[in-house]
Amino acid sequence: MDQVLADLQQKMQNRPLEKQKQQGEHGADNYNCTVCKDTEFILYKNDDGYDFARPCDCQERNAWKRRFKNSMIPDEFTNANFENYQRLSQAQEAMYQSTFDYLKLFKIETDTEGRKKKNIPSWNFGFVAVFGEQRLKELPSSERPAVKQKHNNYGIGKTHLQVSLAKRLIKDGFNVVIVSDVMFMEQLMQAKMMSDEGESYNQLLRNVLNADVLIWDDIGKVNWTEPRERMYYTIINERYRSQKPIVFNSNEDRGSLAEKIGYAAASRLIGQADEFLLETEGTDWRLKKGAKTHV
Repeated sequence: MDQVLADLQQKMQNRPLEKQKQQGEHGADNYNCTVCKDTEFILYKNDDGYDFARPCDCQERNAWKRRFKNSMIPDEFTNANFENYQRLSQAQEAMYQSTFDYLKLFKIETDTEGRKKKNIPSWNFGFVAVFGEQRLKELPSSERPAVKQKHNNYGIGKTHLQVSLAKRLIKDGFNVVIVSDVMFMEQLMQAKMMSDEGESYNQLLRNVLNADVLIWDDIGKVNWTEPRERMYYTIINERYRSQKPIVFNSNEDRGSLAEKIGYAAASRLIGQADEFLLETEGTDWRLKKGAKTHV
């Protein structure tokens, strides 16, 4: 967060800087921006004496902070970025390049009147396993280690890359929401059972349905139930209908993911990814790093 904020501050270094208004002896109010007094707009009169308002220089920075806060980036990936993603294998290089190719599809254009328009691709973007976790569990225990080693999909940097993508999109002005499958599905189930006339449940749905980009980490991790399958379908289908992209990763393969989230939801999720769906496998760098640490 500090790195991206520094970039924004660098962009505005030639603009008037806000000074923090300190609490005085007479109990004056505190403002983060003394220019607009935290309204994010500056009032002025034109040559004819009419009142007008223009955005304050703090507006862009504050909007970025709100987008970052609302994105729900996991704490363990706060420092993740493209620069510190290690491309130590051909598979990781392909994942890295594919993520950048996808990022290029997002653009913000400004018209002659200064209005900004977001150009957001309708394509989904996903990393899935070659040999899914569910299929691995169904193998005889004696066969699992060899298959796991051959087709490992854990610790290869899927989430790191997609959080890095999220940060870049947030910096550029897009609204991004990140959800972790198990926690998110449990939150939805709990909210659905609350006696608040569906307010909590609908708020969760609004967050993921209205975001410019939804990043779904480890989708298909939670155990299958019929109510959860309906929730998967509701979210994926609504974003499919509104042509809003879902960026996702999973430790399941195409087939086992469909079994976990439902065939109708998987058809929309995977079908909308097309060329931006990568089957990934490689070395578990978390385990490798841990082994080096204990040497």
